[in-house]
Amino acid sequence: MKRTSRDIRTANRYGVLRHIVAESPVSRQDLAAATGLSLATVANLVGELLALGMLVEVGYEDSEGGRPRGLVSVNTSGGALIGVDVAETYIHVELFDLAMTVIARAEEELRPGENQPAQVVAHIATAVAFVVEQASVASERVLGVGVSMPGQVDREGGVSVYAPNWDWHDVPLLGLLGERIPYPLHLDNPLRACTVAELWFGAARGRGDVVVVNLGTGVGAGLALGGALYRGVTNSAGEWGHTTLVLDGRLCHCGNHGCVETYVGAPGIMQSLRELSPGSPLLHPDDQTATIEALARGVADGDPVAVKVVKETARYLGAAVADLVNLLNPEVIVLSSWVARLLGQPLLDEVREAVARHALRRPLAGTEIVLCPIPSNPVSLGAAAFALEGSLASVGQNTARRTTARQRSTPS
Repeated sequence: MKRTSRDIRTANRYGVLRHIVAESPVSRQDLAAATGLSLATVANLVGELLALGMLVEVGYEDSEGGRPRGLVSVNTSGGALIGVDVAETYIHVELFDLAMTVIARAEEELRPGENQPAQVVAHIATAVAFVVEQASVASERVLGVGVSMPGQVDREGGVSVYAPNWDWHDVPLLGLLGERIPYPLHLDNPLRACTVAELWFGAARGRGDVVVVNLGTGVGAGLALGGALYRGVTNSAGEWGHTTLVLDGRLCHCGNHGCVETYVGAPGIMQSLRELSPGSPLLHPDDQTATIEALARGVADGDPVAVKVVKETARYLGAAVADLVNLLNPEVIVLSSWVARLLGQPLLDEVREAVARHALRRPLAGTEIVLCPIPSNPVSLGAAAFALEGSLASVGQNTARRTTARQRSTPS
């Protein structure tokens, strides 16, 4: 897709604000050095953000022998952003100020079978309304809502293209949400959201080539190449969970057999436990979270069944992660989402050993494999960043429309 000058300016505005959020307070000179933009460009972009009320001047810092440098910081009261993490078993919503600090949160459980579009939309709308009320935020201060949906999404058209675990096909999700939520809406999926969160605040910050492995009910890999989010031509990059790990293996919701997801996603881990010990008290047949929590406690207590299931999961996961190492040669691979968080260090240790057995030596030597270090929900954080990006893009569009209108009204 050809990028216009407005697209480039929006991206630069977003990059400058992102750096200020992470480093506040900061000088324009430091922003220019960090972003690679000229000082004049940074000064113009900072001026725009000050005019929008997103930044404030906060004094000066001493410089060696020169004029004191003016410092800018995020105006935390300059707006609010909402991030929505829709997973197969829950909906988690957080409201942030402009410094990306959580002000309010809500969670809605999705019970088995409660996955029709109207049901999911109702839960999202209820949770969004709750956080706005809980935070006592005026509606006009809400700059946007980022919604992360499982599966493949068309972010431009606002369509949930394919969610295999729910058998959704071409659901016009943003249209349905727009009937219930009175704020600008921005749709994407957890692979992209987790990756953006890592780029802003996590293990990917300052890195160029990054893979964020999302381990939940579904499985995928968010990609950042050259420091920028990689989406692919149809926003479908990262469907690594639906690559074949075992020929003629377990049946996947996508219709194929032996996908990575069927061995390392929560349902796949539960199947491994069921096959090893059908009557295990660790198994909660209708509760993925309770089962993974029980496995984590079992590993900590030295339960041989739990230890064996986690080792088996790591063996499959390590082989699949080694493919990512060999294919992409990334600087860092981050294990993220709730399954990785619950199984934690024991899973990471086993995965590192398994990757070392399968990956080529040279690319592996340059790759660090870590757990997600973000203490809050990375998906809702990344989704809120999409809302911020959309808000900045709309500013550029409004400016362009006003400029065009002035040009048309000016006599020739």
